[in-house]
Amino acid sequence: MKRNQLLNRRTMLGATGAGALGILTNPHVIGADTAATKGRIKQSVCRWCYGNIKLEKLAEEAKKIGYRSIELLTIDEYKVVKPYGLTCAMLGRVSIADGLNREEFHEGIERELRKNIEFAAAEGLPNTICMAGNRRGMADDEGMKNCLSGLKRIIGFAEEKKVTLCMEGLNSKVDHKDYMYDYTKWGIELCKKLGSPRFKLLYDIYHMQIMEGDVIRTIKIDKDCIAHFHTGGNPGRNEIDETQELNYPAIVRAIIDTGYQGYLGQEFIPRDSKKALQSLAQGFRICDV
Repeated sequence: MKRNQLLNRRTMLGATGAGALGILTNPHVIGADTAATKGRIKQSVCRWCYGNIKLEKLAEEAKKIGYRSIELLTIDEYKVVKPYGLTCAMLGRVSIADGLNREEFHEGIERELRKNIEFAAAEGLPNTICMAGNRRGMADDEGMKNCLSGLKRIIGFAEEKKVTLCMEGLNSKVDHKDYMYDYTKWGIELCKKLGSPRFKLLYDIYHMQIMEGDVIRTIKIDKDCIAHFHTGGNPGRNEIDETQELNYPAIVRAIIDTGYQGYLGQEFIPRDSKKALQSLAQGFRICDV
């Protein structure tokens, strides 16, 4: 999409009142209707970034903008958004710190994942999330060994149900100081060691920009191990517009060029919570390349 086809951030976020919101979410406005978008990549909304908006309202407005999914939902939350014609591209809300790298958590994690996988399969949802966990002094190779043993307890069930289990990489520099899976190469090694088509990575563009950069090259090289993407502006994890260092139109084109058929989850935190839906509409248009 050419720059002059986009509403710039100053125009959008300078708008106020219900009238401005109506412009951005009215299904008759170009960019707000699914039929009026390019639709080359399916887009999703990460629920936690918009916790101040009632879930029913978020679902209604997201659908108008053109989003097909609200994600990182519990089973009960998905039941709320389903009537709006939305899916959940990534099911689950799990502990970041207490993950698969510690054997004492395996039983509880397996129980929760089985429940989510069973539900996802019944509802036709593609993915459910898991986490590596914090190091707490543990060496990365030991953590990987423990993650492998934990995943082996559940991966056969995921294969049977045809649901993909996704582990997310996070930055340990700014937001998650002790998180183990903080470089893509660690996740890729885990993926290859397990060797299952139903275990892949959730590649968070914001987090990996902080840790290693080289986002587009990584996406191209490691495409076979990636099942889902998250966005976020860096620095600050705010809007994905021209105020930050990542070029999202170019990144999304690179994702599309790999043949990717999954979802792109918008996981940025609007600077102004009162204008969150405007920012969400802007993010959709930026990535609708």
